[in-house]
Amino acid sequence: MNKACFLDRDGVVNEEVNYLSDPDKVVILPGIAEALKLLKAHGFITVVVTNQAGVARGYYKEQDIIEVNRRISELLAAEKATIDDFFYCPHHEDYTGTCQCRKPNPGMLLNAIDKYNISPENSFMVGDRISDIEAGHNAGCAKNYLVKTGYGQQTLDTTALPEYVTVANNLLDAVKDFINQM
Repeated sequence: MNKACFLDRDGVVNEEVNYLSDPDKVVILPGIAEALKLLKAHGFITVVVTNQAGVARGYYKEQDIIEVNRRISELLAAEKATIDDFFYCPHHEDYTGTCQCRKPNPGMLLNAIDKYNISPENSFMVGDRISDIEAGHNAGCAKNYLVKTGYGQQTLDTTALPEYVTVANNLLDAVKDFINQM
């Protein structure tokens, strides 16, 4: 079975922009390309799992998500780094009802686990919100990191963390920590 790093998108891979729908506003966070290369060197599949409620709210279309993801891939490719796949949830319970893909539900992770034959016990989740961490925990990931980028520091300042959360400064620090514990 394969091992994976599941990543939230906004605030973890790229700068947080409220309801990001414009590819021209994508800015990759420092250290992301290095983190992705390190993951590849250690045999990890990299999968973005991102809630995109802006679709349900009518702020933008699913095609906008695809274009933003394409732009992220282009910017990373310029640094010789890649993300293997992007999964997104366009739902929001207030607009479309409940679903199994919106984090903290593990649906996106479970779909990736099935698609890529991933062992969650050898994989980890990195996010900047508790819902990201809960999704990783609910999918059975070995470790779940809350990073201080994006909404992470605000989350740390205002939320009691479950015992299964590991705090890291950013994606690169989380990747190094997980790899060092293998």
